[in-house]
Amino acid sequence: MVKWEVKNNTVIVRDLTHFDPVQTFECGQCFRWTCIQKNRWFGVVRGRVLELEWNGRDLLLYNTTQEEFLDLWYPYLDLDRDYGAIEEILSQNDPVMARAIAFGRGIRLLKQDFTEMLITFLISQNNGIPRIRKIIESLSQNFGEPIHAETGAYSFPSMERLAGLSLDELKVIRAGYRDKYIHRVAQQLHHQEVNLSIILKDTESKARDELLKLYGVGEKVADCVLLFSGIRYDIFPIDRWVKRVMAELYLGYEASYQELAAFARERFGELAGFAQEYLFYYARAQKIGIAR
Repeated sequence: MVKWEVKNNTVIVRDLTHFDPVQTFECGQCFRWTCIQKNRWFGVVRGRVLELEWNGRDLLLYNTTQEEFLDLWYPYLDLDRDYGAIEEILSQNDPVMARAIAFGRGIRLLKQDFTEMLITFLISQNNGIPRIRKIIESLSQNFGEPIHAETGAYSFPSMERLAGLSLDELKVIRAGYRDKYIHRVAQQLHHQEVNLSIILKDTESKARDELLKLYGVGEKVADCVLLFSGIRYDIFPIDRWVKRVMAELYLGYEASYQELAAFARERFGELAGFAQEYLFYYARAQKIGIAR
């Protein structure tokens, strides 16, 4: 259990380990956090805004309450999880994972909104992080609700709002061919064309299959949604960086999606999602698999 206290509308989490905002907010799992000055970050989460500061030991969450902290920020930041135990298990007899964890020890998996993750990772397809951020901000500013006058922050738009738009109206966000994915998926969710109970509560394979019914959703997007919305942690999303690190440091060849998924299940088990984030962050930062 983490130690925390409230002082003058600031929640202070004392002696927090296994956290670094750069690693957590820039590892590719979220796109609405901005570094506003050294050690200070501003984020928009579930229609709320937060400014936080990290001094290397304590985490300070400004202008929030005890109730909001317990209801939103505590689960969102995954503060009740023992990351030291996860690291110990994954590193055991695995020097590759030990190096990846040492490099990204401050990563925490955020528990994010399901519908936001779905639209976000549709946008992420064949896209770089700066452009993903830009498109998401444009989507929010054009179709979300104003939630913080001082910073001009907007909430992520509801599926009802997006479902009511035309494709022409969505062009303003400049998402290219992804417009039609956003448009159709918002309609599918709004009209309950998929069973959310299966996605949220059923087995990995059934949850993935249900997500694959959504227009434009492939295996990678489905797995990212399941992992980054906190639905499942035994998921191992596979993109080009993960393929490269697995080929270069584990298998010796570029395996198929099915082979990599089976390897991850066998090697990492219920902690596959955490393993994936450490490997992804390590591979991208070290440019593993790219000729130099």
